[in-house]
Amino acid sequence: MVLQSVIPFAHALVQQRVRAGDLVVDGTMGNGYDTLMLARCVGDEGRVFAFDIQSAALTATAERLHQAGVRHRAELIQTGHEHMAHHVPAGIRAAVFNFGYLPGGDKNITTRADTSLAAVSAALSLLAEGGLLVAVLYPGHDAGKTEADLLNRYAKTLPFPMFNVLYYGFTNRNGYPPFLLAIEKNSADAP
Repeated sequence: MVLQSVIPFAHALVQQRVRAGDLVVDGTMGNGYDTLMLARCVGDEGRVFAFDIQSAALTATAERLHQAGVRHRAELIQTGHEHMAHHVPAGIRAAVFNFGYLPGGDKNITTRADTSLAAVSAALSLLAEGGLLVAVLYPGHDAGKTEADLLNRYAKTLPFPMFNVLYYGFTNRNGYPPFLLAIEKNSADAP
């Protein structure tokens, strides 16, 4: 087995968990790659709720989904991911976050630690028992480091056995390499 980089590993975890007909969230739509992966997983009976604040992200994602013939499987919502509870019903099977800035966009517009923490907390409350949240974090820039540190500390406080938390990353890479947090909700009673 070859060790995968964080994004392919995150996708593999989600693809093992999500089934046709499921409800899922892409908390950081970006250019739509995660949204497309989720739309393929949920099938025609499922639904993807995807969030981003930038209109360029919605445009790129809508085009990507249209080209793949799955645009009808996703609701693209132009608002901060911290507001997902206003748009998404409880009982989602998975939530995906790929934090940072829009690739090819303005690097000064990044996800923020405070709203990202609120979004992760909201997603965990919306997860069904057995649901999975995956978050890719990028501590290689100042805002990303603050965000990664905060979310890693938060994940460590989640009570076991209500949650399982996995940290996945390459610790011997130069600089501050991206890493993955995967959080599995084991109990419907979990906060």
